[in-house]
Amino acid sequence: MAEDAAIDYTLNNPDTLTKYKTAAQISHKVLEAVTGWCLEGEKILSICERGDKLLAEEIGKVYKGKKISKGISHPTTVSPSSYITPYTPLSTDAEEAPTSLKANEAVKIQLGAQIDGLGTIVCDTIIVPGEANKDDKLVGREADLLLATYYANELLLRLMIPPGLLASGTDEEKKKASSEKPITQSKMTHLLEKLVKGYGCNLVEGTTSWLFERNEIEGKKKIVLSPPSDGGKGEGVPEIGDVWGVEMGVSLGTGKIKTLENRPTLHRRTTTTYQLKRPSSRQTLSEIVKKFGTFPFSLRQLEDERAAKVGVVECVRSNVVRQYEVVADKDSAPVARLLTTIAITKNGIVRLSAPPAPSLEQYKTEKKITDEEILKILEQPIAKSTGAKGKNKKKKKKPAKKAVEEEEEDSSDDE
Repeated sequence: MAEDAAIDYTLNNPDTLTKYKTAAQISHKVLEAVTGWCLEGEKILSICERGDKLLAEEIGKVYKGKKISKGISHPTTVSPSSYITPYTPLSTDAEEAPTSLKANEAVKIQLGAQIDGLGTIVCDTIIVPGEANKDDKLVGREADLLLATYYANELLLRLMIPPGLLASGTDEEKKKASSEKPITQSKMTHLLEKLVKGYGCNLVEGTTSWLFERNEIEGKKKIVLSPPSDGGKGEGVPEIGDVWGVEMGVSLGTGKIKTLENRPTLHRRTTTTYQLKRPSSRQTLSEIVKKFGTFPFSLRQLEDERAAKVGVVECVRSNVVRQYEVVADKDSAPVARLLTTIAITKNGIVRLSAPPAPSLEQYKTEKKITDEEILKILEQPIAKSTGAKGKNKKKKKKPAKKAVEEEEEDSSDDE
């Protein structure tokens, strides 16, 4: 513990960013593989098991011989169309184990890796290949959903940039920009709702982005979009030096949520201490602490799944372990989710682990963004140009307004 206290785990230490980026590279590699496995008829359980196996293999290749912790920061989960929360069935649940993917459904893939307690998590939404998208073209409501989610995510990232961080002009103009108040969370919700409604969609109620800290994916600050009436308000503002897990959830329905009767299979240890009474509970908790620390895990990752299902009951009841309920869209409408792990540096936002940018020309829809305020924000960069050269130099993106206009042209050409 004293050794940990002596190490600087802030972004001021270049090693911290290196560890985050190493974890992110693993997350990206496994996300790409899992995406390729998501085909019609494939069992979700099998995909999740293969994803975790690949995560473990890739994590084992880095920081060999170093006395640092490393592991899975979020198990592989594959959530069907209307499911909002990460979903991973158990092999011992006869009803859910056979659950398989359907063609043309919106599926959410989420997973992550951690190095030295510095975790990155990524989530992407894909449409399972089928007759409706066999030519890699996506039309209709699914296209609306994915476009709304993509642009809403891009807008949220820009709304999280600290005031004045990317300001240009004279020193006086920069100073003025820096003195502006951060965008409120109610303003964020207002702009994002306006954007997604343009595509005939709604924000998922209570979509939450969290501050990430070492060994903690639900830190002291959070952004809650479209907060539910019974509470769940956000706290704090994004600042330089922060690492965030930025989440975007969009529904083709009302965005209201409901808790399903499915067994919760995703859990996470809390900081609560309690003397558990049952030997089976103590054994389960001991394995959880050793294997996962305070990162999320699935009961299927424990050595004896049946024993874990029994042992975790007292752990949850005593609040030493939190269970994540299985939540879905209230109307059973398709939902899309994205999760991006970002770092906020003096040069702006760094996407550590992020879903791959979609090929916008493949989405065919008559809908587009028309609000000038939103278009103006989307035009803004998320980071200063550092003049990087060579293979790491990113291809220049088309301005958001032009991209939206081109979508409409492509759609018209197909008619």
